[in-house]
Amino acid sequence: MKKKELSPIAWVFSQAGEKKTHFILSVITAILGVICQTLPFLIAGQIMTLLVNGETKQSTYLSLFGYMALCFIGKAVFHSVSTSLSHGATFEILGNIRKRGLDHLAEMPLGDVLSHSAGELKNILVERVDSMETTLAHIIPEFTANIIAPVCILIILFFTDWRMAIASLITLPLGMLCYMGMMIGYEDNYGRTVKATKNLNDIAVEYIGGIQVIKAFSKVGSSYARFVSAANENASSYIDWMRKAIVFFTFGMSIMPTTLLVVLPVGGFFLMRGTLSVPTFLYCIILSVALLGPVITCMSYTDDLAVLKTVASEIRNIIEAPVMERPETADQTIRNHDISLHDVHFAYQEKEVLHGINMEIPEGSYVALVGPSGSGKSTIARLIDALWDVNKGSIRLGGVNIREIPLAQYADYIAYVSQDNYLFNQTIRENIRMGKTVGAPATDEEVEEAARKSGCYDFIMGLEHGFDTIVGSAGGHLSGGERQRISIARAMLKDAPIIILDEATAYTDPENESIIQQSIAKLIEGKTLIVIAHRLSTIMDADRIYVIHNGLIEEQGTHAELLSAHGLYEKMWKSHISVNEQQEGETVYA
Repeated sequence: MKKKELSPIAWVFSQAGEKKTHFILSVITAILGVICQTLPFLIAGQIMTLLVNGETKQSTYLSLFGYMALCFIGKAVFHSVSTSLSHGATFEILGNIRKRGLDHLAEMPLGDVLSHSAGELKNILVERVDSMETTLAHIIPEFTANIIAPVCILIILFFTDWRMAIASLITLPLGMLCYMGMMIGYEDNYGRTVKATKNLNDIAVEYIGGIQVIKAFSKVGSSYARFVSAANENASSYIDWMRKAIVFFTFGMSIMPTTLLVVLPVGGFFLMRGTLSVPTFLYCIILSVALLGPVITCMSYTDDLAVLKTVASEIRNIIEAPVMERPETADQTIRNHDISLHDVHFAYQEKEVLHGINMEIPEGSYVALVGPSGSGKSTIARLIDALWDVNKGSIRLGGVNIREIPLAQYADYIAYVSQDNYLFNQTIRENIRMGKTVGAPATDEEVEEAARKSGCYDFIMGLEHGFDTIVGSAGGHLSGGERQRISIARAMLKDAPIIILDEATAYTDPENESIIQQSIAKLIEGKTLIVIAHRLSTIMDADRIYVIHNGLIEEQGTHAELLSAHGLYEKMWKSHISVNEQQEGETVYA
């Protein structure tokens, strides 16, 4: 039997963990608070009845006023306790949702993650999750309490005089009709605000991230115009929605509180007919006034609850997205570090980019992948690194399908260095230290030793704060070559048996390239090396070179074998040599 899917609100509460009891206690104390808020109306009715009946004993009134004071104190105390409990539970929920979201992103295929813009993910996991705080911490307990209070008052009214109870409710459906008018086109209007907010976040992130290019090409005006346009659309989406709803809101808030316009003439009529006593009439007036406050409060929360449902659905679309299926533990023994690809097919969205790749990479070998841009080289490397899952075929490590190996365990086997390795906005020391994933964290001595081996120790010590230098967002305070060398130091510290270098020297000049080549030589000692290179001179010593073209292996062999085959590799080699000679000539001329 298929398990019933939780509603969005029920799903949100399921994230409360150990704090669920806090929410229950919050609702209970909120109900007690509303009771304390309502009781003074009942006491006031009792006081008016005593006055009408001619009660003159002062102590009786003083005791009733004392009870009213205690009720007001109780209201404040219960409200404080309720909000304190609900806030504790709410922050637990928000924290759990964000943790689950980030953990889930790490388990999703990279392509699915990249299908969302950075601005969209940041908006959902930060702002949108944060927007639930008010609803969960305040509205949920108060909404529940404010539903119970008018029900109890209405029951008392019906027991007091059913005719007056009906009279006190006449304005309620009229006001609710106006509130329903506010919901006309709700999905379209709210959808527009969501889309506009996401677009504004995306453009803001793009504008800030590309500010260097914008300034370099004098595109400040056009780029800023896009941001202004997105900001105006974001504001207009809310303003237009409010304009559509303001008339209904105004009428609703004007009609609903006018219960006395019905209660007073109806009660007066019954009073004149002699079917309603003065004390009862006064008592019903007070109860009808007490009835409205909680009802109006509940009505004002309906939009927030609708937003909560929408936000919860957005978050669930990320947290419940398909992940890369992996077992908790490996059932088979990984015999060695041989890598084999059998009839591997892979597609981005609907477009297939690999059309049946077969490849053998023996343990300890040096294999290079070359080919024109967009041929599928980096895709093969990312599939080997389990950043995506193959659509068809299999990749095996030591004879075991990598889909049968836990992700955390498989990650320990591979160190991946790409042309755009990300550095976190921390110190150089911490960026290198995170390379060690097994055992105790790396010591400062181990970090510095890795830096020496990777050839970046000297340039690090030349910085103002040495290893304690903050690299900036995405390593922006460092050059591309410096970031690359730190990434290699991080990979060296990981000490994985398989190294993947994806255009690892792409951002380096010839001088730094020589340093990086020396550090790579130390990094790969006794390990399996897979290199994606655009400078063919760097992979001449590879045990096997695979030439990838249009998602297929067009040629394979050693450097000498491929040159003698007079195929695509030879054309690429001649182009490479020609470019090098031209660059050398320009250098001499300069």
